[in-house]
Amino acid sequence: MKDLMGLMKQAQAMQEKMANAQAELDALEVEGTAGGGVVTVTMSGKGTLKSVRIDRSLMVPDETEILEDLIVAAANDGRVKAERVLQERMAEITKGLPLPPGMKLF
Repeated sequence: MKDLMGLMKQAQAMQEKMANAQAELDALEVEGTAGGGVVTVTMSGKGTLKSVRIDRSLMVPDETEILEDLIVAAANDGRVKAERVLQERMAEITKGLPLPPGMKLF
């Protein structure tokens, strides 16, 4: 019975940590870049696109495809960075919990 109570306490503590981590991810901002920094996007830790910065040298009417591709690449870079932060944070939260191999909480 003590093991069950200990597990319940661990689960409750993890739940609190997860709620805090979710709030941190909302506030966290990551930047994704492309084209050597000519396109930069800012995203939340949850992957919400917040802003896009484009170097004026890319503002050429006949080259919109290049700009579009760079925006997509920068957004993908930002998403990967946000996912990496999420994985690191979740690893911290679940550290020491007796989870079965391969079980993921996110």
